[in-house]
Amino acid sequence: MIEFYVPIKSVHVAAVLASGGLFALRGLLVLGGRAWAMSAPLRYLSYSIDTVLLTAALMLATMLPGAVFANGWLAVKLMLLVLYVLLGSFALKRGRNRHTRMVCFVAAITVYAFMYSVARTHQPLGWFY
Repeated sequence: MIEFYVPIKSVHVAAVLASGGLFALRGLLVLGGRAWAMSAPLRYLSYSIDTVLLTAALMLATMLPGAVFANGWLAVKLMLLVLYVLLGSFALKRGRNRHTRMVCFVAAITVYAFMYSVARTHQPLGWFY
């Protein structure tokens, strides 16, 4: 199974970039007052990309089962992921007003960037290491 690590990791990285790019696009559209940002095709595309992302992540975790707890950076990344999802939810639909959605959107993009830095550096402090 380990022979599939590199291709699965490549799919995971591509899905991370696609997911983040689509979130950024939808967030900007929501902030711009465009109702189609929440249209079914964009939502389903988001669900599809995130399903691929999660599937690849779980496959990588099963290939290296001890890595989840042995690597501090991976635990930090998982905690940041929860924060990113919560902020993203408020940025796209749960925020009560435009200001709240904008603050949550900027915070979510910041968390996404930091999560990316943690993954790239394999350090819990990411680019601050």
